[in-house]
Amino acid sequence: MKVEIKACREEHLPEMIRIWNEVVEEGIAFPQEELLDARTGKEFFEQQTYNAAAVNADTGEVCGLYILHPNNVGRCGHICNASYAVSSRYRGQHIGEALVSDCLIQGRRLGFTILQFNAVVASNVHARHLYERLGFIQLGTIPKGFRMKDGHYEDICPYYHTL
Repeated sequence: MKVEIKACREEHLPEMIRIWNEVVEEGIAFPQEELLDARTGKEFFEQQTYNAAAVNADTGEVCGLYILHPNNVGRCGHICNASYAVSSRYRGQHIGEALVSDCLIQGRRLGFTILQFNAVVASNVHARHLYERLGFIQLGTIPKGFRMKDGHYEDICPYYHTL
């Protein structure tokens, strides 16, 4: 399967919202707890600096996405943050790697100099291995920084990559 990473378009939004909600419902990676609907999803994605969709080139189906936005303001405004989501139907096909690689390019293009992840859940080993393979550096560990869907707490690992 060939995947193309494209800037988000209006027609991508329904599938992007579905995929985002899938990850939120899993409760093991994103800090958000509220699901998006058509209105709140459109507003959420419009608030981001940049959104991209991973699109199956054969079918046109959205199989993943990322959001990119400043991590902070003012003197820390050169640092961006991103979140990635891949549909459960497409996991294990290196779509996450394509999304993160594109995000590094877009972050640099938009004038950011660092991409920082504040809260990578320690047990999310696939994401952590991907980030490390792409040159991200772990900054440490925050004990019990993430409340999992079942209520227990897991460590989080901040990461950064110079753009």
